[in-house]
Amino acid sequence: MSFVGVRPSLLLGEVHQTGLMYYEAVINRQGHGKHAPPVFLGLAGHPVRWRLLGELARSDRQVHELTSLVGQSQNLVSYHLGRLRKANLVTTRRSSADGRDTYYSVDLDLCGQLLAAAGGALHPGLLLTPPTALVPRPRRPRIQVLFLCTGNSSRSQMAEALLRQMAGNAIQVRSAGSHPKQMHRHAVEAMAEHGIDLSAARAKHLDTLIKDRFDYVITLCDRVREVCPEFPGDPQPIHWSIPDPAQDPDGYPAFQRTAAELADRIRFLLHRVLEGS
Repeated sequence: MSFVGVRPSLLLGEVHQTGLMYYEAVINRQGHGKHAPPVFLGLAGHPVRWRLLGELARSDRQVHELTSLVGQSQNLVSYHLGRLRKANLVTTRRSSADGRDTYYSVDLDLCGQLLAAAGGALHPGLLLTPPTALVPRPRRPRIQVLFLCTGNSSRSQMAEALLRQMAGNAIQVRSAGSHPKQMHRHAVEAMAEHGIDLSAARAKHLDTLIKDRFDYVITLCDRVREVCPEFPGDPQPIHWSIPDPAQDPDGYPAFQRTAAELADRIRFLLHRVLEGS
């Protein structure tokens, strides 16, 4: 098993402290100490929870969507989501389109850390190791990816730039918005910290791309997900419920956090689309 793009420190068992504290507390209550099997295996190994983690690894979802996808009652799905949330494997965000709705997302970084720790607990030779350089399949057409948000002024532009930086020529990536507006200066500044120059970037309306074919259409805004048109070729839809940093009173640090979250999500996206998972 490999985790493309995951930082080596994570793969070598440097476990997220919040998650580690939870698992240690459970083990201590059970009285098994260091000889107990990793609690993560019991949590993730339940068939319903495994299905939920798998669906959330593909896209952020609302509970009614998860209920339909896993074919279980809402009460049962909510119970298992609660177990995963208590373990910090799953988090929630209120929808920016409708505050009555909640989106669930999975912390793939933490899952990767705990999987690595579980292997290492059985035998040091099973610790996951950093993968080799990212290489697409030979003779495979370039993968087409589209990022969408409302203004195409921060989130989707940042995502486009980060994916292009990480993937090189393996992926052709574009972005657009349902209501384009001028690039936000903080988005340009945040990308400069990642070695990316967005000073010449301009917002585009999604209607200009409506006839183009994509393999993946990734919505980064709850509002644009509600109005996203159908694109030809049946692209795979993915939703990442990421708040608009321009609406955050914290100012520039909000853009830095958005850039960091996008970078983490895109690392896992690369593993998925380039290795055909």
